[in-house]
Amino acid sequence: MIKRINLEHILFLDIETVPQYENFDELDDTSKTLWELKSQYQRKDEISAEEFYERAGIWAEFGKIVCISVGYFVLKGDVRNFRVTSFHGDEISILKEFKALLEIHFNKPHHLLCAHNGKEFDFPYIARRMIINSIDIPFKLDLFGKKPWEVPHLDTLELWKFGDYKTFTSLKLMAHVLGIPSPKDDIDGSQVRSVYYDEKDIDRIITYCEKDAVTVAQIFLKLRNEEMLRDDEILSV
Repeated sequence: MIKRINLEHILFLDIETVPQYENFDELDDTSKTLWELKSQYQRKDEISAEEFYERAGIWAEFGKIVCISVGYFVLKGDVRNFRVTSFHGDEISILKEFKALLEIHFNKPHHLLCAHNGKEFDFPYIARRMIINSIDIPFKLDLFGKKPWEVPHLDTLELWKFGDYKTFTSLKLMAHVLGIPSPKDDIDGSQVRSVYYDEKDIDRIITYCEKDAVTVAQIFLKLRNEEMLRDDEILSV
């Protein structure tokens, strides 16, 4: 039961990604061809590979990470705090700083990573981008040789499925049905590319990413039937 897990042993996280380049024309000819092949099953016949490129951030082979936000609980007696911080800048720096956090502060066997749809998106995306950028994968992301029960990952989407593997519930929908308030000023995930490349407003993306990391923690608390975090319990560090 997830109620038995010590909240202080969990690192909650969310990532924001964008296409590796601002425009399709910046890709070399080989990459353009490979993108056309990669995306052909997702885009409709009338949508060209170039038009569809704005969605390239979904794939680690054609995208990059622009922000990783993490949050963790600090419990002292009856006082409960949730501390949130973000890594941003160039992707290599983001990945190295996140790796250092895992290896220094969340390196014990009991430590777990938690994200919404993390097993299908966040965790493998981070690992793939590390390999592409010649960064050794930290133990918490290296699944080779691990048995299913040895994988140190929690996924709020998987927990919500209760074995129903044909369903998908977005973070926003899950938060809504569980009564978790969603800030009115959130940008939509599909807007991250334009905010990054057109508006060049990384602070807006960081705020959005941190709110999602907090929402993952709120959902986890709700799944444990515990009180949600109050605003005064959430600290940005």
